[in-house]
Formats: sequence, structure tokens, C-alpha cells
Amino acid sequence: MSTMTLNSVTLHPPVSIHVSTVRLTRRGRLVVLVAALVVLLCVGIALGAGSVASERPGTPEPTRIVMVGTGDTLWAIASELADDGDVRAMVDRIERLNALDSALVEAGQRLRVPLT
Repeated sequence: MSTMTLNSVTLHPPVSIHVSTVRLTRRGRLVVLVAALVVLLCVGIALGAGSVASERPGTPEPTRIVMVGTGDTLWAIASELADDGDVRAMVDRIERLNALDSALVEAGQRLRVPLT
């Protein structure tokens, strides 16, 4: 048989150590989850409130598809389509119709262009 001896240690000055633990019960975890979901829902509603639709329905612009050839640029395609000579406005329209970030196009790309 073995024995163990513990000696008491006195700290000078005495130090008080307090350890606190938090335990969540099953119901507590459910409450925390629901509270987090409510906060996320409120944030989503607040951010979504900035989205506003127009009151008037839009009419789709009549378009046709143009295949970009080798050496073609968006400016060249727009200059062929711009009847009034405003090529920059036509480039902007083509970029909007095709959701382009820039005026760069590649050979073989299909572009939706307005009918003139």
C-alpha cells in the first residue's frame, strides 16, 4: 500500500484565486442559437431595406446577337451600330446589355447589341 502526503503552502501575501465556469444546458444552447438567428435576420432586413424596385415595369430593348471576330474591338462594333455617330453611348449600351466590366472582348464571344 502506498501513502501520499500533502504539505500546505502558504502564500505571502495571500492570493485569492477564483475560477468561474459557465455551462450551458441544452435549453441555454437553444436560446443562444435562436438569439443569434434573430440578430442575423435583423441585419439581413436592415441591409435588404436599401434595395428598391422601380414602380414602372421596364420594356426590354430589342437586341440581336453579334459574334466577335478576330481583331474586333467593342469600339469598332459600336461604331458600326451607332447611327447618330455617338459611339461612346453605344459602347455604354452594349456594356450594360452584356454586363461587361470593361470594353475588352475576345474573339468568339457573343454580344447582345441593340437593334438600330
